[in-house]
Amino acid sequence: MMIAGIGSRKGVGVQDILAAIETALEAQGLAMTALSALATASPKQDEQAIFSAGRELALPVIVVEDDELKAASSRVISHSSLSQERAGTPSVSEASALAAAGKGAKLLGPRTVLGPVTCAIAISGDAA
Repeated sequence: MMIAGIGSRKGVGVQDILAAIETALEAQGLAMTALSALATASPKQDEQAIFSAGRELALPVIVVEDDELKAASSRVISHSSLSQERAGTPSVSEASALAAAGKGAKLLGPRTVLGPVTCAIAISGDAA
């Protein structure tokens, strides 16, 4: 299973989300078709652009609850003090991807930042 974790500023557009996902996948030499789902943190569950991106890509959007996000936070690569302050994790995109991909998941690299959106790709522990 391959998950694209999404973090964003408030009010981003669906094209911003899609561009960040595409950029993160390209950085890993992957195609959009490799994805199993999108994931984000519960504070982002009102960001309609994330769910619109999921619909456009025909992928489910997994909303990661706070306790799961915090549990995955110790395994992130990137560290944003703003993200830590607002969401309780040093990287919403990385922690969301890790939590949604399940036990033993790993990041393929640090998050990609594209304007107001961050995207990180994680694979489940049984995928490799």
